Amino acid sequence: MILPDLLAVAMVVAAIGLLMAGYPVALTLAGVALAFAALGDLAGIMGAGLLGALPQRIFGVMTNEVLLAIPLFVFMGVMLERSRVAEELLDAMGRLFGRLPGGLAVAVVIVGVLLAAAKGIVGATTVTMGLIVLPTMLRHGYDPRLAAGTVAATATLAQLFPPATVLVLLGDQMSNAYQAAQLAQGNFAPQSVTVADLFAGAIVPALGLVVLYIAFVLGVAVVAPASSPAVPADPAAPHGLAMLRRAIAVLVAPVLLIVAVLGSILGGLATPTEAAAVGAFGALLLAARPHPRDWGLWLVAMAAVLVALRRLAAQGLTPGLLAAGDPAIVAPLALAAVAALLLALPIVRVHRAGILVPVLARTAEVTSMIFLILIGATLFSLVFRGLGGDDLVHRGLADLPGGTAGAILTVMLAIFLLGFVMDAFEIIFVVVPIVAPALLKLPGVDPVWLAVMIALNLQTSYLHPPLGPTLFFLRGVAPKEITTAHIYVGAIPFVLIQLAALAGLWFVPQLATWLPAVLYGR
Repeated sequence: MILPDLLAVAMVVAAIGLLMAGYPVALTLAGVALAFAALGDLAGIMGAGLLGALPQRIFGVMTNEVLLAIPLFVFMGVMLERSRVAEELLDAMGRLFGRLPGGLAVAVVIVGVLLAAAKGIVGATTVTMGLIVLPTMLRHGYDPRLAAGTVAATATLAQLFPPATVLVLLGDQMSNAYQAAQLAQGNFAPQSVTVADLFAGAIVPALGLVVLYIAFVLGVAVVAPASSPAVPADPAAPHGLAMLRRAIAVLVAPVLLIVAVLGSILGGLATPTEAAAVGAFGALLLAARPHPRDWGLWLVAMAAVLVALRRLAAQGLTPGLLAAGDPAIVAPLALAAVAALLLALPIVRVHRAGILVPVLARTAEVTSMIFLILIGATLFSLVFRGLGGDDLVHRGLADLPGGTAGAILTVMLAIFLLGFVMDAFEIIFVVVPIVAPALLKLPGVDPVWLAVMIALNLQTSYLHPPLGPTLFFLRGVAPKEITTAHIYVGAIPFVLIQLAALAGLWFVPQLATWLPAVLYGR
């Protein structure tokens, strides 16, 4: 058993080493897997015939309905990035809270929450807020370190707030790991963990993290008032009730979009993929800048499509009924066709504005990258299991001092350290399939709690110096007054806050398990 264990360990070390050297993730994972599959075949440890399972696995990835939500959520985030929603939100919230010491930083955190829940993409949120917020905060006398740290930390909320793409991918991987763990324990009717479970489990910890962020920036305003001064009143700006009405008017559309997406998922009205489609079309409507009367027309059209589709589903659409001209079939079909034409108007408007094609191109680019990494990771995990690596990991974690707590602590520490050299997608596709089945075999480990713990841990990988991707995104769009040192120093307190939140979730697992239990009886 020594040679298979050595090959499995060497496989992981080789993959991490090549990733650290800067080789492409997907090609590295696939190339290392093929090389070690050949070595395993030569050594008689695993047969090359095991690779025959790869086409079926790839087909399963590409036909996975849950993963279909990824391009739709990416489209939603990129489309909102191209619209002016973020600018309007920041302007309205800044005027509402800015007159308080630290109020502008509080407004940034609140807007960051809304953008995180609406976009679900860290990079898009970072760039948007860096371009709009940082110059404003510096112009009003904010300390560059506090300004940069607040923007960077707030942007990483898109990693944790549903419908984060990370949660969708993590939900898919955790579901596979949970079922594998149950099958290994002799349970041939395994329970499942869904993306909706993870969305529900992440909400309370994410909101708790927001509270900690706001408490920190307000604490800084009390201790060092010069670092976060109040914004002087603008005589030309609206005041009192007029300012409040403007803030509410700006908030309505993005809040409705968030409620439509998350509410439909958490309420069991739609799958994550169906809700993602609603969110993508809602983002397209926001980018189309509709007149208020158009909103009513399009909402009626959407309702007509839903009614017609339900009617057709109830009747059963068959060629015979359609050819016979049955009114019960033809009427709903005609209604759906007319409503679909109305719903095409915002698409035409966005296309004429020159927004649609760049958004589609960026969506295709990001989605292709994610799925190519996923296919490479599928081959990697297949060969790793063929070499007996999953048994090795299970034995190693089970033999650690401290039992279950020691095993989870070791994995969390490893993920935190790997975050210095690997991004979240790489960790989800490489590390989680290896360690999650072994952890879920241990007594008392809830899959939703474990997944949210990993998601919160991965959030720090986007923020902590020196290689956090958010820091690089922010460096690329920050004003020249903001130095790299300002960004790094400003991020450190927020990394510590995230680690404190991770510790709180460790000691109070109900923060992640309470809402799924209420909604789904887990």
